[in-house]
Amino acid sequence: MVFKQYLDPWLGCFSNDPPWSGIPGRLLTGLPESPEEMNISFSLYTRETGNNSQVISAINSSTIQNSHFSPRRRTSFIIHGFSSTGKKGWVVEMCLLLLEVENMNCIAVDWKEGAKGTYVCAVNNIRVIGAEVAYFIETLQKLFRYSPREIHLIGHSLGAHTAGEAGRRVRGIRRISGLDPAGPYFEGTPAEVRLDPTDANFVDVIHSNAAHFPATGFGMYNTTGHLDFYPNGGTLMPGCNDLLLEMKRIGIWDCHHSRSHEFYFKSILYHTGFLGYPCETYEDFKSVNCFPCPKQGCPMMGHYADKFPYKLKRVNQKYFLNTAADPPFASKCRTSVTVIHVGKVIALGNTKEYEIASGVLSGDKVYTKYLDVEIDPQKTKKVEFLWNKTIFTLLWARMGAESVNIIHGEDGRWTRYCSLDRKRSVPIQNSE
Repeated sequence: MVFKQYLDPWLGCFSNDPPWSGIPGRLLTGLPESPEEMNISFSLYTRETGNNSQVISAINSSTIQNSHFSPRRRTSFIIHGFSSTGKKGWVVEMCLLLLEVENMNCIAVDWKEGAKGTYVCAVNNIRVIGAEVAYFIETLQKLFRYSPREIHLIGHSLGAHTAGEAGRRVRGIRRISGLDPAGPYFEGTPAEVRLDPTDANFVDVIHSNAAHFPATGFGMYNTTGHLDFYPNGGTLMPGCNDLLLEMKRIGIWDCHHSRSHEFYFKSILYHTGFLGYPCETYEDFKSVNCFPCPKQGCPMMGHYADKFPYKLKRVNQKYFLNTAADPPFASKCRTSVTVIHVGKVIALGNTKEYEIASGVLSGDKVYTKYLDVEIDPQKTKKVEFLWNKTIFTLLWARMGAESVNIIHGEDGRWTRYCSLDRKRSVPIQNSE
């Protein structure tokens, strides 16, 4: 392999020396394109701009000084990935939603021209995009003495590693959120070329399309932050199996890959809807070896992950959760429901029925089921016991539940509901 260099007057020198290429898993060729070829732009959204934006430039710094950028507010940069854009779609929608919940500066980074070629070319290009973001941050430091501790980088796919490159160049960035960081040419590579926990004071990651054998995907499976979240196991997302839905998207995996920024978007609105449980594997999580939360609590996946007091306890902390298949995707709580003396279906609240047991049921037996419910069990006033007869059930047979115990996964609290009767359908009152 011939090693070459590319020199940019503003950003410095880029080479294809190892580890950028020529190492196992990263046998790339070529160098990044120039910022001019990629037509990189930064669009500022604030509460003053409304649904519009102001194009600002670090090279022409007067555009920043004459804009609505305020050094008294925090700043988020939103960075798209391969075959995407920062001029419309989820990037702009994310900025506008963030502004609804916080008075801030939100900057949408567009590098569409550099992201629309081959994937290998786009992989090379993110080094220049990351350098441009870093140069922009350095310009803010010079203009306003603006601290990197006020900056949050949110990147999807290749945009996640772009954020990592910016964080490698500018130390002390407050937070980077990696939304399904791209896997090909990054999985198993040195930390220098991908997002890693040293790129910001706090790095949180959502894995939604992890390429974990035997499945394939666009995302990374290995941990790459302080808190790594694996919703639904991190590889295949519920609700992405609709054929018509897939045909509308770029490729069969795009729905799963895009779920990461959709989860993050909804997490801004649903503060407590994405509770993650510490676990080593999804299999352990499904077998409820990680239930309920430990004494130190559990973090929320997404926008409010930084509220977790133990987020910096160590790097590569793994958390699992299940989500709903449809928007808003949130699950209120993971709950353990135990029916004392025979159970079939328990209706929590009046929104949905949850199956506890099926098949041949016997009396004087305890049935337990772990559920990811879409309501808050702590607000439940009554639990209704239901069961269905089959053609083999004796006509005079009756069943009921003596009591129902519910353990809340977030804090380990438990509530007991005692039966007032043992008829076919029984309201079970709370006796906590």
